[in-house]
Amino acid sequence: MSLIGKEVQPFKATAYKNGEFIEVTEENFKGQWSVVCFYPADFTFVCPTELEDLQTQYPALKELGVEVYSVSTDSHFTHKAWHDTSEAIGKITYTMIGDPSHQISRNFDVLIEEEGLADRGTFIIDPDGVIQALEINADGIGRDASTLINKIKAAQYVRNNPGEVCPAKWQEGSETLKPSLDLVGKI
Repeated sequence: MSLIGKEVQPFKATAYKNGEFIEVTEENFKGQWSVVCFYPADFTFVCPTELEDLQTQYPALKELGVEVYSVSTDSHFTHKAWHDTSEAIGKITYTMIGDPSHQISRNFDVLIEEEGLADRGTFIIDPDGVIQALEINADGIGRDASTLINKIKAAQYVRNNPGEVCPAKWQEGSETLKPSLDLVGKI
């Protein structure tokens, strides 16, 4: 069953952000756009490259009104230790959520039960806490955070312009479509 159009399920977790432990719930995803990026584990190989890349895009995402959260099944203590010892992870200023209970990973349907780890899942959540886009990659396939920018711009455009849709490769400022009987078979 797809999670698109579904509200984020309730959870409560401890996260690491900018030298502090903070509490995060599904309510944090409301009131602004959010990107939630699941990854298998701290102190691994592909994960730090992805999270560092996400940090590189973080200022551009913030300009779009987007908050970023990374999630793994590690604890918030492990996130802090990784942040303190890895050059790549030490750059991160967004929230790193610990999910040792696996509740959040199960809620987002990315938990690999037999391993106790999360798949590489990326979720775009609207200000109502509703999932608007998701992408899940196999463990060995790293993500490119720059692709989030246009997806979020398109999601924001569609939300703000009911009745219009963004075609493939849509860029901000380019033409959109207004689905109607007149367009059937003409695209």
